[in-house]
Amino acid sequence: MTKNLDSDGLSSIAHNYDLFYIDLWGVVHNGIKLHEGAINTLKELKKNNKDFVLLTNAPRPNETVKNFLEKMGMEEQFRNHVFTSGEAALNYLKKSYLSKKFFHIGPPRDFDLFNHFKKNKTSDISESEYLLCTGLFDNHNKDLNYYKNILETHTHKEMICTNPDLIVDRGDVRELCAGSVAMVFEKMGGSVVYFGKPYSEVYNQSIDNLKKKTLAIGDNLNTDIKGANLLNYDSLLISNGIHKLEIFNKGISEVSKEYETVVNYTQSDLKW
Repeated sequence: MTKNLDSDGLSSIAHNYDLFYIDLWGVVHNGIKLHEGAINTLKELKKNNKDFVLLTNAPRPNETVKNFLEKMGMEEQFRNHVFTSGEAALNYLKKSYLSKKFFHIGPPRDFDLFNHFKKNKTSDISESEYLLCTGLFDNHNKDLNYYKNILETHTHKEMICTNPDLIVDRGDVRELCAGSVAMVFEKMGGSVVYFGKPYSEVYNQSIDNLKKKTLAIGDNLNTDIKGANLLNYDSLLISNGIHKLEIFNKGISEVSKEYETVVNYTQSDLKW
């Protein structure tokens, strides 16, 4: 049974948990501005000496996302809790792929992910030893068939996907993410190594989470909530996020079943 916290607030259950994994995009901001209720929640968690990680599937290093949040007006005391899927992927790439040639699928704004080994980037996919997917090309950001065409003779190569999200809402505009390209590649028979929620690596790298009662908060059933389920964490779904219309039309019980997830709590927006 899913409990709605709109009346009681997160404060009504926060004492039950030691650690909070809180999604950024869709919970703390919408890609354009910070959500006041969410920022107040972070203040209260700090006040109550609770551990929390602002865990995001952003395909960029931690510092890049911190700089983005600073421009939005987020205080340093909260920015210091950021951990990204890009950072987790970068740690892996440095260990295993540092000298290999890669073809990058994604926009130029993601180039800072591979600054340390940019000399290995090739503009000819045929020369690449692996594929690094951080998103979609700016001039091909709507048509997934484009990626099917360029990848069809390269399914023997491994793809590293630094953002498992399929979609994101930037303000009121829905955009495709790297996970959508990776899904196309997998359906063609390609092999993908994912970094980010719902996969355990990003949680385990971000903080010492052993023996801590944990609540995962997010707006995405495929990533935030599924990740919580896989790791046996309790979950809180923000219902005004990407599943807003589905939940409005069918209700949380039906939608969570469709995504094969268990949702312990819901809130329209994150509020203390």
